[in-house]
Amino acid sequence: MLTTNGVTVRFGKRVLFEDVNIKFGKGNCYGIIGANGAGKSTFLKVLSGEIEPSKGEVSLERGERISVLKQDHFAFEEHTVIDTVMMGNKELYDIMKEKEAIYMKEDFSEEDGMKAAKLEEKFAELDGWNAESDAAMLLNDLGIIPESHYKLMSEIEAREKVKVLLAQALFGNPDVLLLDEPTNDLDLKSINWLQEFLINFENTVIVVSHDRYFLNKVCTHIADVDFGKIKVYPGNYDFWYESSQLALKQMKEQNKKKEEKIKELQDFIARFSANASKSKQATSRKKTLEKIELDEIKPSNRRYPYVDFKPDREPGKEVLEVKNISKTINGEKILNNVSFTVKNGDKIAFLADNENAKTVLFQIIAGEIEPDEGELIWGTTITNSYFPKDNNYLFDTDENLTEWLRKYSKDPDETYVRGFLGRMLFSGDEALKGARVISGGEKVRCVLSKMMLSGANFLIFDEPTNHLDMESITSVNDGMSKFKGNILFTSHDHQLTQTVANRIIDIKGDEIIDREVTYNEYLGIE
Repeated sequence: MLTTNGVTVRFGKRVLFEDVNIKFGKGNCYGIIGANGAGKSTFLKVLSGEIEPSKGEVSLERGERISVLKQDHFAFEEHTVIDTVMMGNKELYDIMKEKEAIYMKEDFSEEDGMKAAKLEEKFAELDGWNAESDAAMLLNDLGIIPESHYKLMSEIEAREKVKVLLAQALFGNPDVLLLDEPTNDLDLKSINWLQEFLINFENTVIVVSHDRYFLNKVCTHIADVDFGKIKVYPGNYDFWYESSQLALKQMKEQNKKKEEKIKELQDFIARFSANASKSKQATSRKKTLEKIELDEIKPSNRRYPYVDFKPDREPGKEVLEVKNISKTINGEKILNNVSFTVKNGDKIAFLADNENAKTVLFQIIAGEIEPDEGELIWGTTITNSYFPKDNNYLFDTDENLTEWLRKYSKDPDETYVRGFLGRMLFSGDEALKGARVISGGEKVRCVLSKMMLSGANFLIFDEPTNHLDMESITSVNDGMSKFKGNILFTSHDHQLTQTVANRIIDIKGDEIIDREVTYNEYLGIE
């Protein structure tokens, strides 16, 4: 059992959350949610002991072990992959290494023998004899081939390091598992495996994630970091969303009724307090009035940007024909003879074994690079706008955000442009930030603003939800769903892909699979 007692975290005058009292029960999975900056990752660090709370304490039952998903992918470069996984259980790994050191001694003494015997006993208690095979099984399940298990971490690719650190966190059946964005940079197969692992995990899981589908699949509870508090709701993300909206609505309605009652009492007191025959009633009403307290509704940290793509003209019957597109980059054949036709109303999600294939295809369709072979045939009514996966080049300028966005606006009036930025959560002086220094999430909101101002009827999105918080992802999801034109997109957000796409194109090397189905239907998920 992991428990927080009166935990408060403040930085200077800013209070992230205060007086947090939660008992995290065995067999439950808690999803930590909240706006960017609300304190989700900080709360995980408090639970792990990495950060001391300003007030209160965190307690873990004696003998229990917490395991944390490490964020530094380069912290274990000099260790083998298999050793890095086994380091997930520090006590076991230290015993294993101490044993090895004793047995390697040339002058092995009787004292060494006794010490080794004690270590062997503890090693067996910790199921040490199965440690290497357990670590190997986790690696295999996450798609790390056996040939890589004894390589150094410095010798494997970045996307494999992510999986090794995940295996490290899961290793050795920890009592409490703390995971901060565990699905980031994982492929679909690994995400599905992790979901099943956590659903069947018998101990306590506490996870921060922006993936709504993942939270719905694995969570038994949601811990919401907002209003300076952390409140736990039973159920998954969708259940939290419905119940929290209902609770807020009820509180506002209660306050409205109280405000009406207050006004009624104030009017009575004002009319009759000087009237002798009514003075007793007025005094009674005054006492009643003093007892009425409005529920304090603190402002939420959550802010939803306004995302609404409105095409200037309806697309005609002819939209886009992609004919025999091929492209080789740095000697690697990225696209080979890719062909498909986009029909009016299509919203197509693209999958690919090679992540780069989707990006290169979108760059060709957007006119950013030329294909080696093949052609694009556009309908005469079609105008397109493109969201690049790497958008940093768009912000290589000394302009502020108002100046930057004005270039893309048909109405150059500063009041109009700043109003538009305000709807995208750049209020007041935030609209005068330098374009070069804004965060990844802010850049995404700026590119979305540029696309909305374009009036295009054909939109191309390459991972539009990267760097966004849950609220912005929800707004983008809604904006793409409501859009009346055509969309080509790729996204690791399962829920967005499921709710937007009516067609899936999967680039599997030289083979193209093209099906008019939803994402879940394509994956065979009921």
